[in-house]
Amino acid sequence: MAGWRWRALVAGRNALAFGRTNTIDKMPSHAGEETFSTSEVLSLALPAVGEQVLNMMVGVADSYLVGHLGAAPLAAVGLANQVVMLATALYSAVGTGATALIARHTGAREARVVDAVLHQAMIMGGIVGLASSALFGVFAQPCIILLNAPEDVIGPGTIYLQIVALSFLISALMFLGMAALRGAGDTRTPMIVMGVVNAVNIVVAYAFIYGAGPIPALGVAGSAIGAAVARSLGGLIILALLLRGKSGLHLRLSHLRPDRVQVGRIVNIGLPAALETLFMRFGQMAYATVVAGLGTAAFAAHQLALTSESLSYMPGFGFAVAATTLVGQGLGARDPKRAERGGYESLRMALISMTFMGALFILFAPQFLGFFTSDPEVIEQGTWPLRLVGFSQPALASAMVLSGGLRGAGDTRRTLLITAVGFWILRLPLAVLLSGPFGLIGAWVAMGVDLNARGSAIFWRYRSGRWKALRV
Repeated sequence: MAGWRWRALVAGRNALAFGRTNTIDKMPSHAGEETFSTSEVLSLALPAVGEQVLNMMVGVADSYLVGHLGAAPLAAVGLANQVVMLATALYSAVGTGATALIARHTGAREARVVDAVLHQAMIMGGIVGLASSALFGVFAQPCIILLNAPEDVIGPGTIYLQIVALSFLISALMFLGMAALRGAGDTRTPMIVMGVVNAVNIVVAYAFIYGAGPIPALGVAGSAIGAAVARSLGGLIILALLLRGKSGLHLRLSHLRPDRVQVGRIVNIGLPAALETLFMRFGQMAYATVVAGLGTAAFAAHQLALTSESLSYMPGFGFAVAATTLVGQGLGARDPKRAERGGYESLRMALISMTFMGALFILFAPQFLGFFTSDPEVIEQGTWPLRLVGFSQPALASAMVLSGGLRGAGDTRRTLLITAVGFWILRLPLAVLLSGPFGLIGAWVAMGVDLNARGSAIFWRYRSGRWKALRV
């Protein structure tokens, strides 16, 4: 076959290397002649989808277990997790820079620089994780109050956040290690680790929520213990794998020294990504505050509708990871046309899967919600919001996947601008305006407007091709 192939599997080890594309078998002889095969994209995306499924199952399991305790405990976990997501966003931003740079230098076959980026990312992530643990642990109650939590939600929400905050340091190292592995083309290992995290969370959370033998029934606090223990174990596993040189990434304690050059490069990509994520997380928190003002039942319905919707953007996350890796490695190999096609092929597959999920939301919204709760008021209030967001799944696919491609190229400033406008100029003002007369449905209409606007803007930015000339 003419041209060259960027294989997902190392020659001679096809059956064993699923989910790893950190080896380029040939350098291009006729760059741009050959498109990505479906199997190449899926070898990256499917393990990433599996990872996201398992990651989201931590929240789904907690919602399922706590949801049967009543609306107030469910709302408490939902509000506290808004703060947890904010903390996660802080160190995930460092991961964005690390993924893009590691993908770029993996494509260029520069192992020494790859390891240098890994060490600086872990140092930065450790600092951010420790700071967020202290900050949100000490100010847990003010954070829950700022989210406009009802009186019966403040207490359990505070307890949940205080317990989970204890795990932020090791969680940061886990997420950064997994981000580095994805940049190297290994999406299988993060999936396996998240499988362990999910299993441990279910067992520990169930035992401490309802009690088992000598373990007392702790309710919401038990859910927090499960999440904290599971993610801490996941962090220790990731550290052990990197210390052993997993997927060509070698973490050495003696190399954990600041490097201004690599820190600057990570910050150059990661800072706009951090600001984007902060705009999004603060926007989500403000949006949650608007919804919380509609009452406990409305917020519980909102939370369960979001949990149900997460089943659709798990594939989006997987294909976004594929786009990030393929674009970054393609640019590193000096083949921008091939990098561009990697993003489009990832988007095509995401559109198929997420549109299908959107149709299921439209047709079976009450059944999705009924899986988590038997409260008829919560199901009734959440049904039409979940149906409405079903129509926005193609736009959400574009926003997620092509944003991943742009991040792989280091084009994080434009995604920052688009996200900020979508949340703060469109979603929040419209939510305030429409939630008054239309309640929860009005708030979700505002979400749909935001998703469609951002999906369109991200698509046109990617199509412009200006990201191909960026230097990182």
